Amino acid sequence: MARINLLPWREELRLKRQNEFVAMIAGTALFMGLVMFGVHAQIETEKSSQEARNKYLKEQIAAVDSQIKEISLIEKKKQSLISRMDVIQTLQSSRPKIVHVFDEIAKVVPEGIYLYDISQKGDKFVLTGKAESSARVSSLIRNIKASEWLVKPDLGVIDRGKAEEKLSSFTVTFESFDKSSADAKKAKQNGGA
Repeated sequence: MARINLLPWREELRLKRQNEFVAMIAGTALFMGLVMFGVHAQIETEKSSQEARNKYLKEQIAAVDSQIKEISLIEKKKQSLISRMDVIQTLQSSRPKIVHVFDEIAKVVPEGIYLYDISQKGDKFVLTGKAESSARVSSLIRNIKASEWLVKPDLGVIDRGKAEEKLSSFTVTFESFDKSSADAKKAKQNGGA
């Protein structure tokens, strides 16, 4: 027996619903595709904008780094100049001091002492010479102690030498004293008290 569909409208309704469903799925897929494209475009725009910002920041960082290098070079030059100025000021302030020291040496050396070497390392001086007697060397030490510009005398060596020699070799060390800077410090302390 043949099957006859007496209600063809049901088949048509099912096909219509199936077509609507497919159209709805296609529309949803199209809508989702458009949304995804829009989101992707937005992300790419943000990404390119952020890359442009990053590039700008890298350029600015490179510029600041070069400025920092220049500043450090300038600081090194500044320190070099300051150290040179300090050396020059030290030399300028010690110029009269050495004159006073040599003047004092000429004053404190008694008769009968013959100097043949004077050496200096910083504020320390070493006198080397010959003396007619040990008493003359003692007199030299006392004169250095009494001096305003010479301090801390120390007798290093007295060597009588050979019997036929009448002179003894000696070495005396002492330090120079900067009376002008000491007076300035005293005045500063008295003025500050």
